[in-house]
Amino acid sequence: MAAHLEEQQELDNFKYFWKTTGKWLFALLILAALGYLGYTVYQNRKVSQNQEAAAILAEIVEKAQSKAPQNEINAELTKLQQSYPHSISAAQATLMAAATEFDAQRYDVAEGHLKWVLSNQKDSLIQALAAQRLGVVLLQQKKYDAALAALDTPVEADFSPLLMETKGDVYAAQGKSQEALKNYGQALEKMPQDSVGRELVQMKLDSLK
Repeated sequence: MAAHLEEQQELDNFKYFWKTTGKWLFALLILAALGYLGYTVYQNRKVSQNQEAAAILAEIVEKAQSKAPQNEINAELTKLQQSYPHSISAAQATLMAAATEFDAQRYDVAEGHLKWVLSNQKDSLIQALAAQRLGVVLLQQKKYDAALAALDTPVEADFSPLLMETKGDVYAAQGKSQEALKNYGQALEKMPQDSVGRELVQMKLDSLK
């Protein structure tokens, strides 16, 4: 009898718990489970998308190496940019396209590619590379103010010497020796002692003294 009463008391306690708290706790558990499921699906989809983007990048590289018509390469690049705009593969492919256009002296097209990378890719290294190359492209077009503005793109400290050196190049091209010296000097100060670029920056600096 006592055992029966004890069981009844536990059942009543559970009913009270369910009525006052259990339903909310159950709802929270369901939400947590759905959240975890959503996160897992998102991660799997992200991995899948990265793989798909990498496959298109591989196709672009293969076409470029086999000297395929430029319109075919451009079509693949557009597909990659539209389908996976924030992927590293899209940024890599667009940087490659910008380099090709730069070598062909189609600076306005290269400029457009690099601006696309800056707008769509937030990885710090990619941002630094795109900003530096954009600065060089604009320098070739003698768009000095625009080049300096591009080189003011905020980047992590490790990448700032790259932009400072190119700013020095822009000022040197304008005949502004003091500003060029300042930027070359700052680039040297921030470069690691074993950096392979130190010698070149030092040569640029010495040539202006």
